[in-house]
Amino acid sequence: MKKDEDENGGQVLKYILIVGDGMADYPLDELEGKTPLQAANTPNMDRMAREGIVGTAKTIPDGMSPGSDVANLAVMGYDPEKYYSGRAPLEAASMGIRLESDEIAFRCNLVTVENGIMKDYSGGHISTPEAQGLIEAVDASLGNERVKFHAGVSYRHLMVLKEDVLPICTPPHDISDRAIVPFLPQGSGSEMLRELMFASCSVLEAHEINHNRIREGKNPANMIWLWGYGKPIKMPTLKQRFGLSGGVISAVDLVRGIGQCAGLRSIAVPGITGYYDTNYIGKAEYALDALKNDDFVFIHIEAPDEASHNGDLAAKIKAIEDIDEKVLGTILNHIPDRARILLLPDHETPISTKTHASGHVPFVIWGDGIKPDGILSYDEDSAQKSQLRLEKGWEILEYFISLNATRCQ
Repeated sequence: MKKDEDENGGQVLKYILIVGDGMADYPLDELEGKTPLQAANTPNMDRMAREGIVGTAKTIPDGMSPGSDVANLAVMGYDPEKYYSGRAPLEAASMGIRLESDEIAFRCNLVTVENGIMKDYSGGHISTPEAQGLIEAVDASLGNERVKFHAGVSYRHLMVLKEDVLPICTPPHDISDRAIVPFLPQGSGSEMLRELMFASCSVLEAHEINHNRIREGKNPANMIWLWGYGKPIKMPTLKQRFGLSGGVISAVDLVRGIGQCAGLRSIAVPGITGYYDTNYIGKAEYALDALKNDDFVFIHIEAPDEASHNGDLAAKIKAIEDIDEKVLGTILNHIPDRARILLLPDHETPISTKTHASGHVPFVIWGDGIKPDGILSYDEDSAQKSQLRLEKGWEILEYFISLNATRCQ
């Protein structure tokens, strides 16, 4: 039997999951009451809505923080209340870091703090080579048999700790332009974490990489920020659950880590950055190529979320339009005959607050066997008109995979 045929000789369905991170938003006065998704030019998303089904999903369970970790776990079909143990262990999986049972991983951002204010949660979106040099210096100075720092991508890194701690930590992107002191780690083990964070300042401020960045007019990455901690995670793969094999395409360690824990391989695409300048077309082309042999591919695009954290409305609209034109446009023009697409944000990231929110997100399902439900555009308001509301957002992947024509009529 050929890879692309089922046991009856028919072509098997191919599944494409596309997440526009943080695309969903609130109505804005500067857009005359529209959201960025409504204001953007999105002919391909609207086509999918007209020809498919639209609904909403609650990807953040009550009482859980609206982070990309929780939300993307839900989007990938895993109940966060059952499987979530923290953000950093998922990123560790992507980086090939094996956590022992007595170890805890922390997300370690390189940030810019100026006069006690969180000026930039991303250290000026520092390049990966620069960041690697800084994290190596931090590890050489502060690392020991209990503490180890690992370089990741851009501003996103890890610290692994052999210590039983249970602190309260705040994501740095939640406190942009605010004083950091009230948001420093609190609770069990917090004194040690604060000491490491402040000790990093002298190491980073003295480093030639930051001296060069300042001379070039860029924000220096002058402090580490520890958050998102957790212990090793175990969960069943998509192969075990649905019989699906495939890959994940993302520039973000967290998302690749979720994919790897789900049994997906990471697909390397040249030029993907996790920012506005990512290689949108490359993501689509590599996904289509993967589907020649695989059943499932997960494409994640970080740019809308970054624009929201930066409070950059024009960049958010442009990112949404790039997803529509360059990702969806490329895929729709070359999609296999028997295929389905699920498109959605993982969570809301409102421009007005510059941080994540927990509301229901709009989704659209389009493709083989899907019957239109009468909704004509893809945006937050249109989705709210749908009768299809998934209160357990982690059920969306199973719904997408098991959906048939009779359920859509």
